[in-house]
Amino acid sequence: MQALEVKSFLEGKLPDTTVEVEGEGCNFQLNVISDELAALSPVKRQQQIYAHLNPWITDGSIHAVTMKFFSRAAWAERT
Repeated sequence: MQALEVKSFLEGKLPDTTVEVEGEGCNFQLNVISDELAALSPVKRQQQIYAHLNPWITDGSIHAVTMKFFSRAAWAERT
């Protein structure tokens, strides 16, 4: 599994969301930039991402995922 594949997949499933992905193979680090997701509780944010990645986690294509969430304003300040 490649980072670009994960990025394209998640951005296709989550409107108005940008996903920066690092890693390869089965371990990925996600920076998720979305005002909608940033407004949710930490558990709800992760549930939104895992809901889409679960098939790949279940079949072993993805083993580990770490996530950080940012509003668009917070991301712009960071970079």
